[in-house]
Amino acid sequence: MPKRVLQGTVVSDKGDKTVVVSVERRFTDPVMKKTVRKSKRYHAHDANNDVKIGDKVEIRECRPISKLKSWEVIPGAAE
Repeated sequence: MPKRVLQGTVVSDKGDKTVVVSVERRFTDPVMKKTVRKSKRYHAHDANNDVKIGDKVEIRECRPISKLKSWEVIPGAAE
């Protein structure tokens, strides 16, 4: 089964080898027929501490690395 890939913005890089990525999705509300924006934050593994706050990155699923991290930053995927 292929691994999921998501695009988002780095909102925190304070942890060692860890970044927090905010991924936003848009959908139409089934009742109100209005476009809704929802965001979710994912902890992702950044082995080389390359990315900084505000960077657009792609993350993909991986095996659980810690209690919160089961995503990894794809190097060089997004600018």
